[in-house]
Amino acid sequence: MVTGTAVLAAQYLRMSTEHQQYSTENQSLAIEAYAIANGFEIVQTYLDTARSGVVLRHRTGLQRLLQDVVRGDCRYRAILVYDVSRWGRFQDTDEAAHYEFVCKSAGIPVHYCAETFANDGSMPSLIVKALKRTMAGEYSRELGSKVLAGQKRLAQLGFKQGGRAGYGLQRVLVTPDKIRKQLLAFGERKSIATDRVILEPGCLDEVECVRDIFRMLLDEGRTVYAIARELNRRGIPYTGQSRWDYQAVINILTHPKYAGSHVFARTTSRLYTPTVKRPQAEWILTPGAFVPVVDRETFDRAQELLRSRTYNKSDEQILDDLRALLKSQGRLTLQIIKQSRDTPSPSTYRGRFGGLRRAYAMIGYGRPDQFGRIDLRRKTIALREDLIQRIVMASEGAVSVVKLSGRWRSRLRMPKGRVVSVVVVRAVQVWKNAVRWIADPHQEEKKFVTLFARLNERNDSVLDLHLFRRIKQRRRFRVSLNDPWLKQGMKLRDLARLPEAVELILRKVRT
Repeated sequence: MVTGTAVLAAQYLRMSTEHQQYSTENQSLAIEAYAIANGFEIVQTYLDTARSGVVLRHRTGLQRLLQDVVRGDCRYRAILVYDVSRWGRFQDTDEAAHYEFVCKSAGIPVHYCAETFANDGSMPSLIVKALKRTMAGEYSRELGSKVLAGQKRLAQLGFKQGGRAGYGLQRVLVTPDKIRKQLLAFGERKSIATDRVILEPGCLDEVECVRDIFRMLLDEGRTVYAIARELNRRGIPYTGQSRWDYQAVINILTHPKYAGSHVFARTTSRLYTPTVKRPQAEWILTPGAFVPVVDRETFDRAQELLRSRTYNKSDEQILDDLRALLKSQGRLTLQIIKQSRDTPSPSTYRGRFGGLRRAYAMIGYGRPDQFGRIDLRRKTIALREDLIQRIVMASEGAVSVVKLSGRWRSRLRMPKGRVVSVVVVRAVQVWKNAVRWIADPHQEEKKFVTLFARLNERNDSVLDLHLFRRIKQRRRFRVSLNDPWLKQGMKLRDLARLPEAVELILRKVRT
């Protein structure tokens, strides 16, 4: 029984996978017994379900706990955790100690309810706790090694180890003997541990498109960019109704799965470390694992052709190709390089020299004034990233950054889950003493609440901020200094008030 003199406490619960369905319940029961025995009253719960303890960024429950503690927005005076491993399996034990120290410094100590040592700051408890933290991190490392070894063994047998099938392919559930059971739809996963997954050709239209991509490369001699343009011209959709681009085409032309081979470990990213590409000699390649979409001879011819274009050429040879293109066209642009059959792709020059501008300089092409638009775009991107970081800092962590794959940029996520697009608009002098701001909002982001940031006349800092429920204009448009259109939104003067302003604009309440 809890008395009126009980110390108010919060409990933190974490389970690492969805299969541990009783984990948080068991933790809570043990914490409750500890609270009753030691005079605590649990008044708040922070929960992370199906979250690894290796990194903090995916653990919203622990993030909220730390934010509340740092802000002083909590009425509890202690934090109860089942054991050291539930607090985290951080690979750097100093990180786990840091988060606990943050709480302790705010006068809110952490109690580990199922540990045999008392977390009282004594030398024996400090030594045992440091050892426990090391053991918790080591457990993740050992488990990761065991899981990877199991995945490698199954990959060598020709079974797919997670991930999407890819364009023109589909996932099929099979027995360990590769007896077909059923087709797996998008998002479906196997439910029986002994079942396995393989790939097979997908719908006929996509299969024919894949074969046509190889034909356009080998028989027509088209570049990767040219193939992407042709597919878009025909109106053939890529995955998710998106458009074809260089990466989509090159993935099909170079991935061994289209020739029936299963490939595993092309990249590595263990324990949430940055993804690193592995050399081809270290791949686990299993030929004949799947029914091929294109025959092996066709696939090998494609690899040989792609390598002959750039792979075996020296830096000076591909620069000579650029010089020849300049001589024939009289100028160089991104589009001219993309459309050239005899010149390597822009990505090749970026990979070899760090960018097209650097490649231009190496062949003596381009004056500084020709790159004014490129420099201005880079400056605008930098100002946008700076604005986003200032918003996150002003919110003291309540606002987070959503990083998206592909060409779409980062967005902001508000405390209640609202997504906000950030549009930074440059100033342009249209005539003497007259300045306009030309806005070109992204079509994919119009459904979000939009923070409209105008730069000053020198385009080196933010002039003002306006918040809109959404931007309805379909095309590029101009805005004057005191444009009446701005009154449709809400002027934001304090970055810290962005979450509040978002809720107001969604309720159509004007301040």
